[in-house]
Amino acid sequence: MEACAMIWMPDAFGLLLNGILQSFLNEKLSPMKRSLILIPFAIFLASFRPAINNYDMEEHKETKDSSATDTTPKVTGIGGIFFSSDNPKETRAWYAKNLGMEISDWGSVSFESRNINKPEEVNSLQWNPFKTGDQYFEPSKKEFMINYRVQNLEGLLAKLKENGVTILDSVASYDFGKFVHIMDADGNKIELWEPKDE
Repeated sequence: MEACAMIWMPDAFGLLLNGILQSFLNEKLSPMKRSLILIPFAIFLASFRPAINNYDMEEHKETKDSSATDTTPKVTGIGGIFFSSDNPKETRAWYAKNLGMEISDWGSVSFESRNINKPEEVNSLQWNPFKTGDQYFEPSKKEFMINYRVQNLEGLLAKLKENGVTILDSVASYDFGKFVHIMDADGNKIELWEPKDE
């Protein structure tokens, strides 16, 4: 059975190259002769790759630029996971010893990652156990609270008020961003955090 290959190229030049390659592959040539013909042909085809790469980069740049200007009020990620512990100090020590978590001086762990739409931006997710019964979780009866990273906090609050969501406090501003707390439909207290632009 004769070998046959199809290479798809969308123009007349591509059709010509495709025809040459097909007839070449159907010829009975020694492996050495095939290599002597195929290597320059492959180098020739590879010379088109930089133009394709530049096109892809421009397309990605346009997508990235459009996402950077998005101000839709919404959650963009998780900023923290907080939970109750009868003995937070022992809990932190257990996680450090058994799971290798590096506890900071203020008792939390920070997991860092890059923003896929802005690779230069480093985001952090905070992990921290709190003493059981800590008022930070009130009025929720649950033993955990999730901090959600958001964009356009003021716009999101307007939307939440319009939807009848319980907003527990006023927006508090700090060096690292703005915070507010709400209750979800299941009685979970949620912390919303809009990080400060660097």
